Amino acid sequence: MGVARGDGEETADRLARRLSGLRIFDGADGRMNRSVADTGGEVLCVSQFTLLGELHSGTRPSFTAAAPAELAEPLYERVRAALGAQGGRFGARMAVELVNDGPVTLLVEA
Repeated sequence: MGVARGDGEETADRLARRLSGLRIFDGADGRMNRSVADTGGEVLCVSQFTLLGELHSGTRPSFTAAAPAELAEPLYERVRAALGAQGGRFGARMAVELVNDGPVTLLVEA
């Protein structure tokens, strides 16, 4: 999860609602028609300011759109708590291992 400058509690709450209701898991008919709550699954929420990286010009990304840690961490924790999600240590360099089941990657903005 990336937190942008200007994001606030309302944005965090809206994002949590959208994520919890996303029907992105296959139903009995093989179509994406189930939410994480429908599957009994779990959520892993990882803070990642690099999602806000911009490459408008040059070869080095700019992260000026990302909120500073003192603003981003409480919003990250708010979303994680609302989702009942597991999380790592905010701002830490982490090696995350997962199995991506399916060909779908979505960018969700609140």
